[in-house]
Amino acid sequence: MASAHRRSNSLDRIKINGEWLSEEQEIREGIANAFHQLLSEDTGWKTDIGRLQFDQINQQEAENLERFFTEDEIYAALMEMNGDKTPGPDGFTMTFWQSCWDFAKEEILEMFKEFHEHSSFLKSLNNTFLVLIPKKSGAEDLGDFRPISLLGGSTSYWLKALGLSGWGGCGVAYPQPNSQCCLMGCQLAFSPSTKGLRQGDPLSPYLFVMGMEVLDVLIRRVVEGGFLSGCNIRGGSRSPLNISHLFFADNTIVFCEASKEHLTHLSWILLWFEAASGLRINLAKSEIIPVGEVVEIEELAVELGCRVGSLPS
Repeated sequence: MASAHRRSNSLDRIKINGEWLSEEQEIREGIANAFHQLLSEDTGWKTDIGRLQFDQINQQEAENLERFFTEDEIYAALMEMNGDKTPGPDGFTMTFWQSCWDFAKEEILEMFKEFHEHSSFLKSLNNTFLVLIPKKSGAEDLGDFRPISLLGGSTSYWLKALGLSGWGGCGVAYPQPNSQCCLMGCQLAFSPSTKGLRQGDPLSPYLFVMGMEVLDVLIRRVVEGGFLSGCNIRGGSRSPLNISHLFFADNTIVFCEASKEHLTHLSWILLWFEAASGLRINLAKSEIIPVGEVVEIEELAVELGCRVGSLPS
């Protein structure tokens, strides 16, 4: 059974950036280099978003975020975690920590105190193992694999407590993950991440929402300036409600006039958002969906760089 499992997890060859790799060593190096580039921030020019008007927390809320973790919060975070999940790379399940609370409480509290005072902790606690999971049968291209982050139990615990204490991306220095890729039984180490989010990380949703706040403000600004139209929704005798965009998880719907000029403005906004956030719009999965009859819809899709879709019937 173990041999069959190893065979199913082996990679005979893989395509990276259009190039086929078949030798074991070059596969390892190719994947490690691809993730290093993906998770490394560009050191060149960066956009300035200082003039955008974001919602801000007040002084009292900021002070609450910076206060020390209470023992009740740390204990509650531990007990809310699923103890039966498969252990992480450190080999410890959450059941272990839950059952050993009385024995290990002082060391756990000291770990949280150390982080609160210095905004850092042991490098080993922040290690992440990336495992490649095929999205479809017969996956061959690196893009056909989904990278899943495996966190150690102590790391998941710390992140859970940080989330329960009310931290929403403010007041605490977020540590950079140290990533390694598990491939064909070997660990491939590369530099600490300087951008990107870890799937399964309890804090990543907060950071993603903060990033999407930039796109929200940008779209609202261009709508107010008349560069995008949005969609007016009327109901009864009420004044029409203008809806320019909707967010759901990592999906976004933008409503605008079917004109080349408006789509050009939208493409500029998306480019600016990418430069400001480090995120990338997946145009391969994006669609322009006409409402009613739209002439030259194919040309409009080319302007945005995506394909033409349709509303469900």
